[in-house]
Amino acid sequence: MLIVFLLLPLIGVIFLNLIPKKTGRKISFYINLLIISLQIILSIFINNIAGMSAPFLSFFESIIKKLYYDIFSIISLFTIGLVSFISLIINRYSKNENRSDDFNFNNLILLLITGMNGIVLIHDMFSLYIFLEITSVSTFILISLDKSILSLEGSFKYFIMSAIATMFLLVSIAFIFISVGSLNYSDISLYLQSLNNNYPITITIVFICFIVGMSIKAGLVPFHGWLPDAYSSAPTPVSIMLAGIVTKITGVYTLIRLIKDVFSKLASIEYILLTLGVISILIGCFGAIGQKKMKRMLSYSSISQVGYIILGAALSTPLGYIGALLHFFNHAVFKSLLFVNTGAVEQATGTEEMKKLGGLSSKMPVTGITSIIGFLSTAGVPPLSGFWSKLIIIIALWQAGYIIIAVIVLTASILTLAYLLIIQRNVFFGILKEGLENIKDGNFAFIFSSIILSLITIILGIAFPFILKYLE
Repeated sequence: MLIVFLLLPLIGVIFLNLIPKKTGRKISFYINLLIISLQIILSIFINNIAGMSAPFLSFFESIIKKLYYDIFSIISLFTIGLVSFISLIINRYSKNENRSDDFNFNNLILLLITGMNGIVLIHDMFSLYIFLEITSVSTFILISLDKSILSLEGSFKYFIMSAIATMFLLVSIAFIFISVGSLNYSDISLYLQSLNNNYPITITIVFICFIVGMSIKAGLVPFHGWLPDAYSSAPTPVSIMLAGIVTKITGVYTLIRLIKDVFSKLASIEYILLTLGVISILIGCFGAIGQKKMKRMLSYSSISQVGYIILGAALSTPLGYIGALLHFFNHAVFKSLLFVNTGAVEQATGTEEMKKLGGLSSKMPVTGITSIIGFLSTAGVPPLSGFWSKLIIIIALWQAGYIIIAVIVLTASILTLAYLLIIQRNVFFGILKEGLENIKDGNFAFIFSSIILSLITIILGIAFPFILKYLE
């Protein structure tokens, strides 16, 4: 019954495009809302449905021979549902001059969910390639949906870099199939174990191509050039999807999954990932400090925060893995919150340039307060959820003997607080800028979304001991 996660959004797309177009436009939001809500509920109760059988689905299960899930899959499926829900609400109830694009947006979101769910649940390389392409094409179109010059530019950069990443992945898949004769994760892992660290040149090529391809998808330094443009130029609902979940599923999740299940025996993997993680954290921090627009600053912040996840996963220790899982989810929540609030500011003022803003807390109290929560969680300030995941990663690094890296990560958290305070000071604090006297706080969509995401951040931080006990 795990295949329900693939069939529900796919059937939704087919249904919306089979019925009369006028009717489809009217009900597309409600169909999406139903499917996304079911995804959130089913991901919570996945242990109850995974063992269920449904004979009428046997045909589909023969296409995808094996679906797989673990705690990382559960967290990812829930996060996909949560971020998609927020994006859907923002798109529906925020001001949108071109409402005719709603139908296209809703269709593409369902395709995007199908692709991401497939990446999370499949267990072979060829299926991974298919679902990565579904996700990439849907994202490419979503970024350019409003047809502005900036969004088309960001979409084009994403398309080119995604195509390059796909090329590296296909080369990796081809050499794996030549060497192993199978693309199943378990078969590849067993083959690598049988080599006893005597790897032929083909496996070295596979590993290099895989690391490069997935690093591009994840936006890790030095393959991050496309990310700030794509994040900042996309419409706000799409920026939320990109920053909240898409990059993490296509890049971070895939990287961690294949390292954990396939390439875990490669001796050099830990050092390579630690290097990529540290460089991404530092470059992301310093890159964010120099930005003048809110979305671009948050985009560089995302590069930095992904580095923390990679560091935790690179250690291959239980504590490091738990830290990576927690930060994977925490980052999705607080970064979605910050992009929601950036959208609220842009809608109210008509700009996201910080030099044109100031003193907005007096006019936008909910946005100002929830932004503080998001900023503090991003910087790892207790007792918010972001503090705990960063703390676990730092402790895991220290226990593994990487004391210098742990100190660098701790220092980077201070830098994170510094550049986030720049946004808070320039946008929300100080004297209200001339011309902004008549603005109001975000509408229902922005306020509802920011409050929900803030509550999740606070509750997870307070309930952390119970969550850690569960993840143990």
